[in-house]
Amino acid sequence: MRVDFIKMHGLGNDFVVLDGRAQSLPAMTGQLVRALADRHTGIGCDQLVVLEPSAKADLRARFFNHDGGEVQSCGNASRAIGLLLGTAAEVETLGGLIRIAPDGGGITVDMGEPRFEWDQIPLAYPMDTHTMPVAWEALDAPTAVNVGNPHVIFFVADHAAVELERLGPEIEHDPLFPERINVNVGMIASPAHIRLRVWERGAGETLACGTGACATAVGAMRRGLTDRVVTVSLPGGDLKIEWTTAGRILMTGPAVESFRGNFDPAAFGAA
Repeated sequence: MRVDFIKMHGLGNDFVVLDGRAQSLPAMTGQLVRALADRHTGIGCDQLVVLEPSAKADLRARFFNHDGGEVQSCGNASRAIGLLLGTAAEVETLGGLIRIAPDGGGITVDMGEPRFEWDQIPLAYPMDTHTMPVAWEALDAPTAVNVGNPHVIFFVADHAAVELERLGPEIEHDPLFPERINVNVGMIASPAHIRLRVWERGAGETLACGTGACATAVGAMRRGLTDRVVTVSLPGGDLKIEWTTAGRILMTGPAVESFRGNFDPAAFGAA
């Protein structure tokens, strides 16, 4: 049995998409995900995306990071799904239902409402998530937001100067975050513009992170640092983030199909 895949990316954050609605798929074990995601001996990607039928939405999407772990949500991959579908759709994810629609500026994803309570992030113990009384060296007083997956956000004077490759994994695995955490360092360029780098749990620093852009924008808006509509510039490109008066997060940006192919699961250790 060979399995068809689609290689896609959103601002350089790349995915291997497997459509389980149209073909039988092997069990998505951590071993198989890591083998497929390996950039030297596999197909190579930041995340693996599996599409499945859903009883409560148009389809279900599952997201697996490079390290084999399944996560609740992925904003950039959600835009890629929107490109594949080519029409408005509701998608079931572990992080909740999201809505996707083609837009003149790319694909718009309604990511739902952000969550701020300490046990919704989650944190290991009660704490104010607006300005957290914690620090990792010069990175201090972050805010925390769950937008389908958990994020901690630091606002800094120079995001490029942060040693994210060193501090990112330390913060990701801190006992304060029982489900680990995505680490964002944002610089406010203007009330309508944020520059951002993201350390994604299980993937490392990526060229773009849609949920990170959403969480950082909401964190900045919550602190009164920006307007309710901002451009978030990541190393891979720009996303438009709006936090509506109804409380929902709208993310708009591009997605690209790179190529298609197929593979033999047995060659990657699948039973």
